[in-house]
Order: sequence, then C-alpha cells, then structure tokens
Amino acid sequence: MFGDAQVKHHLNRRRLHVAPYPQSLRNNFSLAATEHAVRELSTWSGYQPTRLVSLHPIAAEFGVGAIYYKDEASRFGLGSFKALGGAYAVLRLLQQQIFAQRGEHVSARDLENWTSGELAECAEFGELTANITVVTATDGNHGRSVAWGAARFGCRCRIYIHAAVSERRAAAMQALGAEVVRIAGNYDESVRVAARDAKRPGWYVVSDTSYPGYTEVPSTVMAGYSVLMHEAMQQLPRDIQLTHVFVQGGVGGLAASVAAYLWEKLGAERPRLAVAEPAFADCLFQSAVHERATKVCLTEETIMAGLSCGEVSKLAWEVLHMAADDFITIPDALVAPCMRMLAHGKFFSNADAHNTEPHDDSANPGNGVEAGESAVAGLAACLAACANPSLKVALDLNRHSQVLVLGTEGATDREIYQKLVGEVT
Repeated sequence: MFGDAQVKHHLNRRRLHVAPYPQSLRNNFSLAATEHAVRELSTWSGYQPTRLVSLHPIAAEFGVGAIYYKDEASRFGLGSFKALGGAYAVLRLLQQQIFAQRGEHVSARDLENWTSGELAECAEFGELTANITVVTATDGNHGRSVAWGAARFGCRCRIYIHAAVSERRAAAMQALGAEVVRIAGNYDESVRVAARDAKRPGWYVVSDTSYPGYTEVPSTVMAGYSVLMHEAMQQLPRDIQLTHVFVQGGVGGLAASVAAYLWEKLGAERPRLAVAEPAFADCLFQSAVHERATKVCLTEETIMAGLSCGEVSKLAWEVLHMAADDFITIPDALVAPCMRMLAHGKFFSNADAHNTEPHDDSANPGNGVEAGESAVAGLAACLAACANPSLKVALDLNRHSQVLVLGTEGATDREIYQKLVGEVT
C-alpha cells in the first residue's frame, strides 16, 4: 500500500540550510519565547511532558535506523498538541489586558484561583477577564484549546466552525462553556467571519493562523507549540542525532514553530525537515512550488480534518520558505492503515525496549498508540517515502536515519476513530 501511494514531493530549493538563524525572525520565533512558554506551561496543574514512543520495529521494516513518535494524545486531557497553543495565548492576552488596565502582573495561578473561587482577593482581575470574549475559528482542536483556556482563566469564548466539523467536536467545545457558531463555508471562510465579528469592544481573536495586520497572537500560539519540540529533544536518547523530522502542514503554525526551534538551536546541524499535507489541502506544497504564499481551493474535504486548510499563515510562511527542506502530499487512503498500525500495536513487542534511558518515555510493549486522523500525516509521509525507492533516495532516508514524527492528536472524535480503526484488542 505505501509503495503504491500517490505521493507528491517538492524539494525546496530556497531553503537556507547552512545559514545562521536570521535576526529578522527572532521577533516572532525565538528560543527565548520557547523558554518562557516552557516555564509558564510547566506550572499549570495537569502539565506533564507527553511520551516519546519508539517505533523501532516499524523503522526496521521500512529500512531506517529509528522512528520516534511524539504522542500528544494525553496533552492536558484535551487529546491534542493544540492545548499548548490556544490556551497559552488566551492567558497571555488576559495578562496583557490586566496589565494595560491595572498596571499589575498576574499569574496563571492567580486567575485559576479566582475562577475556582479560592482567592477572593483576585476578584478585581476576574471582573476584568469576565468582560473579555476570545474568538476563534477552528477545525476542532484549536477551538477546544481556546475554550479550555477561557474556562480556566475566566473569560468568555465564541468559536466559529465550518460545515465539515463533526458534531462531536462541536459538543466538546460547548461542554467547556464556549458558544459555538457553525457557518456554511470552509475553514478559511470561518477565519474571515471570526475576524469580522470580533471587531466588537472587548472581543479578541485568538487564532493559530496569521494574516496581514494580525501576527502577535499567532506568534504566541506557535511559541506554545514549540514546547512539544523542547520536550522531544529532552526525551531522545543521548546518543541519537536526529536526521529527519516529518511534521504536519495545515496553515503551517506547528511546522514553522518546529522549523524555527531547530534552526535557532542547532543551526546547520539541524535535521532535514519535511512538511506533510493532505493531497486535498496542499496550500504549503503549492506555495513552495510557486515560491510565494499560494491559496488553494478546497474542492473536497480531507479525512485529516485538522489539516483541511487552503490558506497559508503569513507568519508560518516567513519561516518555512527558508527552513523547510521538503514538502510532501499524501492521499487520504494512507490514514486509516497508519492509525490501525499504531492502534493494534502491530509493531510493538518486548524487542522495543532497546532504549532504557530514564528520560526515554517509550511505549509500553504491546499496548499500541491511539492516533487521530491528523496525527499520522507525518508518519504516513515517512513510510510512503521509505517504500518508494526513488523518493527514499531523494530524501536521503537509509538505515542510518534517525526520524522524529509528531503524533499531534489522539481520538478527538471517538466515532470517527472507531470507524477508521475498528475494535482494538
């Protein structure tokens, strides 16, 4: 199946692999911003690094040295890496508004204590946040993170979803107290409607995509995303040097945060970065081909709901057009096989315990991994490339390769997950 997949590959000839990290990017993407996000998020109740899973037998089957899977299914109980971005941006927005109006710095704990009724002296800050409404558009996971952040830190939340977002994902956001508004168009249209409606006093857009005149909040969201890369680098075996990272596309926020983090931290020694997208939603691929941010018309919805985006984030493209090495599109047909492969633990056995370093959070043998539809895009692209002899050579994948893929979500819609995976025994 993987060898027969209709995969497209574009080598980014504009990449600046040996150049130092540009000063022009530091205002929006920096290790300092990552470190701030790490310090902040690590203080939140419920925080713990998500596990890094070794897929060693899969790597052996496909002829590479190692594949590591960063499993975001348990992140803050929300089931997605998006919990790192949207909620963090909500907090930073509220902190900025309180400082602007009262000249005081408040912590996440202060706001949490007020919303839980444990700290009456923080009521004045709570009164401010209660009059703020955060607004966003979403395919599901980002909106759930923003809704969770709003509930946690005491503000109101309004979320716009498009026609293809499942009712279960809408219900999950409503359960967190958000007002959910469904529009008739696609994701890109929901972004426009959210931006239009948020012009009311006290309303603020908290989006993971940027556009002209709107970059500060998406930059904060991406700083939150970079925490997962920080964790992964801490969890990798000490004797491993990554050669490849496969990361999902979408509007490009996660991919850009990963690219910027690796570029500033490792410079010319950073791993090769491949951006994976659905064939039905390939705005980053087309942008690379045309060497400028390019909008694509979504004529059919991909099963990878979180990646169903036709317009590139402005901020993300500023990084990716220089930092990404490869752009790859994959067919929807590869999604379910990858999800089943992980869910049924097909490749997990006691032989997986090849690394016993205390900081390596490998999978429990035989238990499998719960991965949502968008989670497996990077893994699918990697395996399809490995199964295609010419593409394997083009990406320089071989038995010495050490690969990281980002499993960005768990089963965020249980009905869809069970339909694709079947019963897991």
